[in-house]
Amino acid sequence: MFNFFRKKTEFFTPAEKEQLVAAIRSAELRTSGEVRLFVESRCRFVDALDRAVELFQTLNMHETKDRNAVLVYVAMKDHQLAIFGDEGIHQRVGTEFWNTELRKMVSLFNRENYVEGIVKVICDVGEVLVKHFPYDRSTDRNELPDDIVFGG
Repeated sequence: MFNFFRKKTEFFTPAEKEQLVAAIRSAELRTSGEVRLFVESRCRFVDALDRAVELFQTLNMHETKDRNAVLVYVAMKDHQLAIFGDEGIHQRVGTEFWNTELRKMVSLFNRENYVEGIVKVICDVGEVLVKHFPYDRSTDRNELPDDIVFGG
């Protein structure tokens, strides 16, 4: 009999998950910007960036006040990666910034340093968010959850 309720693949240990969430929280600590991480086995699209854009919309990341949310997307088994920044941050850093960050992640992934690669990118994204969208105690609030989103 076919089981429709497949167990989701665990890509990270509990300690690694904590490390990733801690990186997200640290990246957001000094900025009004938001960072999310979406991890799944397979990318349903030919282009991972198209999938990231779809997920960005599905997760309502486009609804941040300053349009400064960033999604880091990883399809582990398909070896596909994408980083998508909303218009507020993209207008300030441009396409080359995202491409450079992807190259860093790919370099670390090629050495099977998956968590290190994701953490590095999240930290770098946090730094540019701080530069362009610094934290303001009187107005800032955490607009999006800091947890990792796991797909199928």
